[in-house]
Amino acid sequence: MLNLIQNEWMKLWSKKGTWLMTGLLILAVIGMMGLAKWIDTMESGGSQDWKTNVKQELTYTNESLEGPNLPADMRENFEEDKKVLEYRLEHSIAPLEGSSREKMIMNSSTIGSFVVLLTVIVAAGIVAVEFSQGTIKMLLSRPIKRWKILTSKFVTVNLFGIMLMLLGFAISILAAYLLFPSSGGKELVWNGSEVVTVSVWGKGLYMLLLSFGNVFVTSTFAFMVGSVFRSNGLAIGLSLFIYFTGSTVVMLLSKYEIAKYIVFTHMDLTQYATGYQLIEGITMPFSLAVLAVYIIIFLVISYIVFGKRDVTA
Repeated sequence: MLNLIQNEWMKLWSKKGTWLMTGLLILAVIGMMGLAKWIDTMESGGSQDWKTNVKQELTYTNESLEGPNLPADMRENFEEDKKVLEYRLEHSIAPLEGSSREKMIMNSSTIGSFVVLLTVIVAAGIVAVEFSQGTIKMLLSRPIKRWKILTSKFVTVNLFGIMLMLLGFAISILAAYLLFPSSGGKELVWNGSEVVTVSVWGKGLYMLLLSFGNVFVTSTFAFMVGSVFRSNGLAIGLSLFIYFTGSTVVMLLSKYEIAKYIVFTHMDLTQYATGYQLIEGITMPFSLAVLAVYIIIFLVISYIVFGKRDVTA
């Protein structure tokens, strides 16, 4: 199995397109950080003292808590925010500035948006191209079980996605150190019993891990479509369609119970770190369980079709 994965990995990197996509990712991350720096430069000046901002935010939080029809989960979020804000004022701990180096490192989830697009291209074509180029006959003529061949391709796709995520994170860190100043503030959070300081690196890696969930699910879907229909164009088109329209579908169905069980609701796991959930009342364990079911379905379909397909014609 390891030899198969190694062969697929070498085959992937022997293509010019793979290097081109890697270069595009680097340019996209640098461009994103540069744009953030330019926007910060244009908006700099005239900002209020941080204590004034925190007091205003605390006032808004208290007013929100007085609402009679506030959902229980939102009330809990506001109460946690209130404790953090009061702790800041009591101990004179400034928050991280939005344009600080630390904030840029923590907000690493945007890298996943670029990686999804590139990984989908690889996932869609890694099986389909074998059929379109006619190399599938030679591949399956070897005394290797089909499920091992398909597994090696699936693992290669995800290794590629992981590598892109780590590369993008490394580039964003480098750009953050070159373009943005360090902040004297701290990120605070309520852990259930007390207010604690959040590790910048821990939060950055955590957000990166959560954003990879979207990459994994979308690329698995593209892998299935490419394996079943042998068309990388169809796989790319469908995968990007569900990626860009998923949140809209969830909002349209948010009033119905079925919205809790469709894959679009759970693909973006960063919603549990930011607090902006598409559907109120769902939890991360529930989302992981739903995603696991969909991923198993995608893979079962891929393995069944690939294992039974006749390639003699």
